[in-house]
Amino acid sequence: MKILILSQYYPPEIGAPQNRLHELAVRLKKEGVEVEVLTAMPNYPKMEIFEKYKNGKIREEEIEGIKVYRSKIFVSKSKSILARLLNYCSFVWTSYWRGRKLGNYDFLMVESPPLFLGYSAMRLSKKLKAKLIFNVSDLWPESADKMGVVNNRRLLKMAYKLEAKCYKRAHLVTGQTMGIVDNIRSRFPTVNTFWLPNGVDVEFYQLEKTATGDFRDRAGLKSNDVVFFYGGILGHAQGLSTVLEAAKKVESHDHIKIVLQGAGPEREGLLALKEKLGLKNVVFMSPVEKTQMPEILKSVDVALVPLRKLDIFRGAIPSKIFEALAMEKPLLLGVDGEARTHFIEKAEAGRFFEPENADDLALKLIEMASNPAELNAMGERARTYVSEHFNRDNIALKFYDVLRSN
Repeated sequence: MKILILSQYYPPEIGAPQNRLHELAVRLKKEGVEVEVLTAMPNYPKMEIFEKYKNGKIREEEIEGIKVYRSKIFVSKSKSILARLLNYCSFVWTSYWRGRKLGNYDFLMVESPPLFLGYSAMRLSKKLKAKLIFNVSDLWPESADKMGVVNNRRLLKMAYKLEAKCYKRAHLVTGQTMGIVDNIRSRFPTVNTFWLPNGVDVEFYQLEKTATGDFRDRAGLKSNDVVFFYGGILGHAQGLSTVLEAAKKVESHDHIKIVLQGAGPEREGLLALKEKLGLKNVVFMSPVEKTQMPEILKSVDVALVPLRKLDIFRGAIPSKIFEALAMEKPLLLGVDGEARTHFIEKAEAGRFFEPENADDLALKLIEMASNPAELNAMGERARTYVSEHFNRDNIALKFYDVLRSN
């Protein structure tokens, strides 16, 4: 069996789709599947081609035994909609012309978003005689529409038409959450769907095997501080201004500290808001490689995971949840719906606060910081739950069975 993964994002970039797709590729390879990847020159999140890859120095490489083909992409630090469209569309174009020269495959699995990559995927699947698997990690354009990120009705209409075309052309549509799968099934009942969740490498994330690093020192934290940690994109969807507003409400509790680690379009605005509010209990840190995350997670007390209060996010399970729970860290979760059901109600691995409700978040910050024994108990339950239900090894094996039956 031979499969080509088509994705705009892939290691050495860091991020949720990058890690998820590579971990899946490595595990499928162990089962005897010949896996190759067609992706862009690495540039995310700084929107600048990595130095090692500039001027097309590396067009082909192997990463942990996975053959990776790279094509050019337009990158710009501009946040305009035009720059973003050029970024997406350039890879649609170059990935097709790069991919059409590759051999035949049994399956072509494309990662969406960006949805526009569906144009390249549909043509390549035909050219390479491969069955198309359309993997949906975010319901684009619906999420962009409801968040107000894209307001051009003509562009949205075109995107909705493309979404429908991709689903109907696909041999299989996979969704990262059951919410995504259920949404697609309700709108396209004849489409063949499969739940392909994110997960965690439980062998890589182990509290007792992880060395204690100097993260608290680097962040200027004291040993007795109760640290609530957010690591990920500082973007529109996360509603992180609510976190800063809640931080203001708990500033009299000087042992409560909040660390926001990451990069993204909202970073500068959040830094300005921190300055405006005069916050001393919030620390911003730059993103790091995946290899450093176990040490960081070991150093904090609670994983903070917010999203904006939108119906579209009721089916969301942010990927940062899995690593934190595997490291026995309880959640302070501001995501209603599927994530709340799994990790708060079933696993009893943390506390829930109403999304975009700074008062409720402040209350939960104080409650959790006041009960360290309960935090430990939640952390133990967290590890048990993700090991049983979201182990990457088991997820890959189930997907392999689906591929063999198709």
